[in-house]
Amino acid sequence: MAVQISPSILTADFARLADVAGQVAGVADWLHVDVMDNHFVPNLTVGAPVVESLAKATTLPLDCHLMIENPDRWAPSFVEAGAGSVTIHAEAAKAPVRTLREIRKAGARAGFALNPATNVQDYEDILGEIDMLLVMTVEPGFGGQSFLDIMLPKVRKAREMIRKHGGEIWLQVDGGVSSRTIERCAEAGADVFVAGNAVYGSDDPAKAVRDLRAQAERAAS
Repeated sequence: MAVQISPSILTADFARLADVAGQVAGVADWLHVDVMDNHFVPNLTVGAPVVESLAKATTLPLDCHLMIENPDRWAPSFVEAGAGSVTIHAEAAKAPVRTLREIRKAGARAGFALNPATNVQDYEDILGEIDMLLVMTVEPGFGGQSFLDIMLPKVRKAREMIRKHGGEIWLQVDGGVSSRTIERCAEAGADVFVAGNAVYGSDDPAKAVRDLRAQAERAAS
């Protein structure tokens, strides 16, 4: 299982996004961009134009997490803006299979996210349509929240489903991932880790990424 670290810019300085991306270039695998619309979640962040500008300013591929209403309409525009991965929420998508296929057809990896209260078992049939399954380990909408330990059994169940299905599906966790929680996530079966405060709240974001990767790799081995 190859560990991947995707630092989230949600808690970084939005006035310096190019610099923020540069702080983890060469050590991170992705740059995680939380797209919020103040409808699906109670916060407002960035849209496709910012993603387009950021894609031109960094060599890191962009991992766009759409916490928005009507992702069926908007998801393809984020691929066009330069995202390498676009994740939609089960709770928001009205035509998830069609939208996931459109994301792939447009040239990006297709991700599917589940809120804490959403049963992972209900979506086993959709595994063939996705490249990544995201298990939220906090309620979506805000950075800096505490990790929900009660999500670890759900991560384990998701890993069991992926093994049963076969194929190259990544299992991502997002929310409260830090040096205190990443090993438990890796032990449960996650292999892609979104970390915001743990990276951009540190004095040395690059070192934070390297340290988180080392912890996850130890736990996964």
